[in-house]
Amino acid sequence: MSNIFAPLSKAATLSRRAALAVLLASTFAVAVSSLPDTSFAEDAKSIKVGIISGEDEDVWRVVTAEAAKQNLTIETVVFNDYTQPNEALERGEIDANAFQHQPYLENQIKTHGYKIVPVGYTGVWPIGLYSKKFTKIADLQNGAIVGVPNDPSNEGRALRVLQNEGLIKLKDGTGILATIADIVENPKKIEIKELDAGVVGRAIDDLDAAVVNTDWALKSGLTPDNRIAQEPVADNPYRNFIAVKAGQENEPWVKTLVSAYQNDTVKAEFDRVYKGTGISAY
Repeated sequence: MSNIFAPLSKAATLSRRAALAVLLASTFAVAVSSLPDTSFAEDAKSIKVGIISGEDEDVWRVVTAEAAKQNLTIETVVFNDYTQPNEALERGEIDANAFQHQPYLENQIKTHGYKIVPVGYTGVWPIGLYSKKFTKIADLQNGAIVGVPNDPSNEGRALRVLQNEGLIKLKDGTGILATIADIVENPKKIEIKELDAGVVGRAIDDLDAAVVNTDWALKSGLTPDNRIAQEPVADNPYRNFIAVKAGQENEPWVKTLVSAYQNDTVKAEFDRVYKGTGISAY
């Protein structure tokens, strides 16, 4: 009768060791596979983006969904006027903003010393001259009261609309930051009333006409039917963009943020929301 307690042969011992090694390796693999997947958490990034209240909130809901597909979480911070988003970005309260064009940013940098740079275009909203009293420029009477935005970049832009329509003439060499002091001809003796960009459209009933930024025109209940003139779209220097603090422009999340905006899905929502009054600019 064989001795079941007899020592194992050398070959049998090696076989047991090999089997044990395989078992340990399998156990380790199972243990590792059961651990939570941390790759998403390691790649994920959360940022705050400042935008202006209104229609853009709908657009940015789609941008946020597109960003989430790329592990970028966006929290939108909504502002009610143009003066706050750059200050919040400069102080580090938000990581990016999306509401302004280059002339506006240049004036803000000149005035406040902000270190902010554009990283990707969004859209352009051709500024227009609106009226509820007249249907064409020729109907504006002598002494008509015309409102314009009072911030430097948009006032210059508005005055150029009036100049393009022959209502005024600005002195030669006047840049994009023209003011009413640069008017050298005003044949109809138009009274130009400077108002906050967010107010000028709402004051339309008390004015004969007003040059209003398109987003504020929509908020004020103005429609294309009320628009009697508009700046040219071709070669428009007033394209809006996403901006970040200088030094952040090459961060990976910035590229993701821009691509989350610049795509067909967001463009479709942009077109739906702005109904042709705004045009995608990338």
